[in-house]
Amino acid sequence: MTQQHETTQKITNAMTVDVEDYFQVSAFEKIIKREQWDTLPQRVESNTHRVLDLFAHGGIKATFFTLGWVAERHPQLIRRMVSEGHELASHGYSHIRVTQQQPAQFREDIVRTKQLLEDIGGVAVRGYRAASYSIGAANLWALDELKGAGYDYSSSIYPVKHDLYGMPECSRFACYPRGQGSILEIPVTTVELLGKKLPAGGGGFFRLYPYPVSRWALRRVNRRDLEPALFYFHPWEIDPDQPRQHNIPLKTRVRHYLNLGRMETRLKALMQDFSWGRMDQIFLTENNLNKGTGASAARVIGG
Repeated sequence: MTQQHETTQKITNAMTVDVEDYFQVSAFEKIIKREQWDTLPQRVESNTHRVLDLFAHGGIKATFFTLGWVAERHPQLIRRMVSEGHELASHGYSHIRVTQQQPAQFREDIVRTKQLLEDIGGVAVRGYRAASYSIGAANLWALDELKGAGYDYSSSIYPVKHDLYGMPECSRFACYPRGQGSILEIPVTTVELLGKKLPAGGGGFFRLYPYPVSRWALRRVNRRDLEPALFYFHPWEIDPDQPRQHNIPLKTRVRHYLNLGRMETRLKALMQDFSWGRMDQIFLTENNLNKGTGASAARVIGG
């Protein structure tokens, strides 16, 4: 075994799941109103149980960023996550992007959802992920609100340039964008290539790239940067039989439906090729928090 391969095996990466149903994605918000949600076929419970089964078979613990809306309707699903050793975290109540909220609205949402998840799950909720990575340079005040509401970390910034989200000047790794004493931000993983940050942490890009490309990118982060990667996906991404939306732009259709039938096979390969764990157990250890106040804090805007 080479030294590089040993390094990859030693680093535990963060596996995360954004628990939302197919009709709750931001790309559909103009054609499916929230008032309609309860009238639509719900598949999030069965799909998330499938994800939990995959993790149980692979011996993997993960962090589940869960909508309060889902938790209210499927409390037994939440209790299964917790009972099987996964971390329960907040994805907000009803997938409203932070860019669409004022501070008071955002504060109400994050406090309400944290309390709801804690009441159902019986555990402390320490982490938060904004809908569609909708925290960026223009609304970093949201990180202060999260700190005030009792969260210990956020995973809400994507340090790339994208038409729907992104803060490319943010650090690629755990940092404090609001300075010392603020909440820890743990961005989704990117890989640096030819001076550019490219998405490497899951979502639609994982379905778009051939699997060997994703594997190479994550190994590069482990071996070259010596940092844990952060990967995410949604339960609806392993569900090629979900109801299809037809009155959507071609770009949206491609992004949402591309390679859904290949996702589960790729996930199984990913689970075998890397070591995976929970966000809190990887990033909130004393060693990593101290690191964040030093080296990571210095790279708030850079690499």
